[in-house]
Amino acid sequence: MDSFELNKIIAAVLMVALLIIGISKLSDVIFYVEKPKSPGYAVDVAQAVTTSTQSNLEITEDKIDIAALMTMGDLSTGEKVFKKCAACHSIVKGGKNNIGPALYNVVGRKVGAVDDYKYSKALSGYEKKWTFEELNGYLIKPAKWIKGTKMAFAGLRKEKDRASVILYLNENSDNPLPLP
Repeated sequence: MDSFELNKIIAAVLMVALLIIGISKLSDVIFYVEKPKSPGYAVDVAQAVTTSTQSNLEITEDKIDIAALMTMGDLSTGEKVFKKCAACHSIVKGGKNNIGPALYNVVGRKVGAVDDYKYSKALSGYEKKWTFEELNGYLIKPAKWIKGTKMAFAGLRKEKDRASVILYLNENSDNPLPLP
């Protein structure tokens, strides 16, 4: 191929590029659309107000009525929803630790209290008990409730599911706590 042929190919490619750019600029001039200064309609969104205090390990959000929440749950639903948890936790009396600690007698127990399980620093240093309120907050999103936890569970978004699982955990105990 001689240099004249090569020049014709390069010129054709450049001409196509210039033609595309030129048509684009020309169409912007012909079909100019002026953008409005304000949107056609305004969407009023009420800002959710949460009071949160952040300490070293925890985020405490607005207090919820745990008694009303617990009335939403039932044991059969809790048993079904707990199957998500059963991949990592056992719930039977004398059950062994799996990826997560055994959860028999968990309601009312100190957080990070299973002796033969290696907890994350966040959980072993968390100085609270697994109350109905703590379990509810933790089950919403564990990594947000206790920063630094190893538990990679996404959480239970539905209140009925959380209440049902908490009831199920409470029932799987030697001495179930009275409901609030």
